[in-house]
Formats: sequence, structure tokens, C-alpha cells
Amino acid sequence: MPLPSSARRRLTLSLLSVPFWCHAAPDGRHLSILDTGAVADGATVNTRAIQSAIDRLAGQGGGTVVVPAGVFVSGALFLKPRVHLRLDKGAVLRCSTDMRHFPVQRTRIEGHFEERFNPGLVNASGCDGLTITGEGTLDGAGRPIWDQFWKLRNASKEKGNFRNLDVPRARLAVIEGSRGVTIAGITFKDSQFWNLHLYRCRDVVVKHASFEVPDDYKQAPSTDGIDIDSCQDVLVDGCRFSVTDDCIAAKGTKGPHALDDKDSPPTERIRVRNCTFRRGHALFTCGSEATVVRDVVVERCRVQDVGAIAHLKLRPDTPQRYEDIAFRDLVLDSGKGEIVAIRPWSQYFDLQGEAPPHSFVRGLVLDGLRGRFGAFGIVAPNPGQTDIGGIVLRNIDVQLTDERLQVKNAGKPVVENVVVNGKPWVV
Repeated sequence: MPLPSSARRRLTLSLLSVPFWCHAAPDGRHLSILDTGAVADGATVNTRAIQSAIDRLAGQGGGTVVVPAGVFVSGALFLKPRVHLRLDKGAVLRCSTDMRHFPVQRTRIEGHFEERFNPGLVNASGCDGLTITGEGTLDGAGRPIWDQFWKLRNASKEKGNFRNLDVPRARLAVIEGSRGVTIAGITFKDSQFWNLHLYRCRDVVVKHASFEVPDDYKQAPSTDGIDIDSCQDVLVDGCRFSVTDDCIAAKGTKGPHALDDKDSPPTERIRVRNCTFRRGHALFTCGSEATVVRDVVVERCRVQDVGAIAHLKLRPDTPQRYEDIAFRDLVLDSGKGEIVAIRPWSQYFDLQGEAPPHSFVRGLVLDGLRGRFGAFGIVAPNPGQTDIGGIVLRNIDVQLTDERLQVKNAGKPVVENVVVNGKPWVV
């Protein structure tokens, strides 16, 4: 007899509470990048020396490349199977801002493969069991790149068509096709583009990491914290986010034939817990390129100045399936932002001559939210294209500057024990 959905969810969560990924410990061999000629002067570009350490360990069967205390500038680095990376306390691995050190190649970005775009600072493909650990920092040195982006965009005659990919820039870490990955303790700072891009990975743990841009930079473009692209079984635990784009974005692909894209399997079984979201466009976004996103739980987190807690973008050119996404036991502490933002998103779209596709949102649950925030938000489909239902608001006690939840052409939410501004609330 099949289990009811609630029992299945409890079973899934109990399984996720144990270390089911059982990541292997790194090989005992360690090699400092100082031993292959790296110089910690904040100016020398050490790409060759650091890659030499990676290649040497790969040739010896594996081990851990160690970045000691100091500031080491580098271009694109490519990890290899069984080679791990450790950044010691005080270690800074900093991006060069000369894009010649990030030569263009075929890379996954924004829901497709771009034939000529920059790789990341740290790149790994097919590196099962990879660990990137330590108390050090991956530093994108992004400010001059951000300034260049805004200069070029503001000079563009068609700002709305100015693409993110029109400015060469590097992500801090790009990990693809890898299983059993652990990223722990690292600070991701001032990334030129996305901070951590996971693509087609499974069994990933990101814990006690920080994702930061400076408070004095209003909008560092595309500085997402973590982009979970076509991945399964990802745990984000005890992390801190203070960025100016999405803190965590679930991604896939885009376009009217998105469901047929074999390179973009569903993003599913995502767990986010014990995190602090200090700043960002949204806590969790079904991103600009998202197709199938399901079985997501965000719980026991503190939420401050984010634009939205649950931001589900609805593309008019993409058949999207968003289902079973839950936010539980969140403490809110801000006078702005929306709790829910489900609305059309059409900054970029192309129907390719096809009829508008059908999408749905099912099973969005907000349970156990308390504190203060801006507005309840909005639930609105792409007219005639999106079915929205199964929204549950439960055990909520919040102070809001705007207590309205605008629901347009969508199923009425289920409301259970919701108090807003000290009074029982109904939608």
C-alpha cells in the first residue's frame, strides 16, 4: 500500500537527516602551492604554479592542494578527480581581473551551454568525492568588473536586451557532473558573477560557508550565492548570505522545449537549514532559467533584508513545474520585502514560434513564520498559462507593513492559525 504524501515527506526528511551521501575522506597526501612556486604578494598571477600542484597530485593518485595564509592571485584552475582543495585560515585565492587568464570555452551558464564564455576561478568536472574546505576565502575581486558592467549597460541603446553574458567575468566555483561533494567553511567574496554554480551534481553538502558582497555596493550584478542547476540531493546547512542577487536559486533550462532537454534534469530534493539570509534579492528563487523544481525544504533560518522569501518566477516561454516547496520555522527581521512573490517574469523570453506552454505551481507551504517583514506579497499566474494551487499558510505570527496577499486568478490558499499585526488573518 503506497504511503500518503505526508508520510512520504516525513520519511524523506528522516533519511535526509543522516549523512546518506557518505563522502569519502580526502587522500592523506598534501601539497602546498608554495612548493610549486606560488607567490603570496597579491599581484603575481599564480595560475601555472597552482595548476602544477593540482596536476602533480593527480599524477600521484590524488591528494589535497593547500593554499596557505596569504593573498594568491590566479586565473582559471581546473581540479581533477581525487584532488581536493583546502584554504587555510588567512588564505585568499583571488581572481585576476584580467580576463585573459580566464580563456573562453564551452561552459554551462544561464540554462544552456555557451560556446564561448569564461570558466570559473575553481572548476571541477567529474570529480566525485570532491572537498573544498578550510577557513580561507575565494575572492572574486569583483568591483572593477561590476563597474564595467554598469558602464556598458548604461551606454547600451537597448538596456533591456543587454545580456549578463555581454561582459566577460568569472564565477568563483563551477562544479559539474560530480557526486558526493563537500564545500565547508569557505568564504565566497566579491564574485564577478555567480559565486557557487553546481550543475548536474548529486549528493552535495555546502556547510558553514559565507557568500558576501560589500554593503557599500548597491547592486553587484548577478552575484547569486548558490545556483543549484539540474542537481539532486543538495544540503545547504549553517551558511550565511549577504549578496545583491538571489541567495539560493534553483535552475534548469528555458524555452518551449525545456522539458525535452536531457541536459537539464529536475532540480529536486533540496534542503536548506540553519542559515542566515542577511541581504539578497530573494532567499530562494525558482530562477530565471528553471523548469522542474520539486521537493524543497527551507527550515530553521533567520531572514533579514531580502526582497522576497519565496520567489517563483513564471516565464511565459517555458513549461515550468514547481511543486512541494516548503518554508518552515523561519524568524523574520526586516521592515521590507515580500513573503511570497509568484509572478510573471519576462525579462528575456523567446517562444520560437511555438504556442505559449502550460505551467503549474503546486504545494507551496509556509509554516511557522514569525517576526516582522514588509508585505505578504502576490500570487499571480501568466494569464491562461499557469495553474497555481495547493498553497498553505500555517502557524504564522508576523508584523507586516502591508498585510495584503494579492491573489489573482489562482486557487485560494489554505489558511490555518495565521496572525498578522496581532489579529487573526484571512486572505
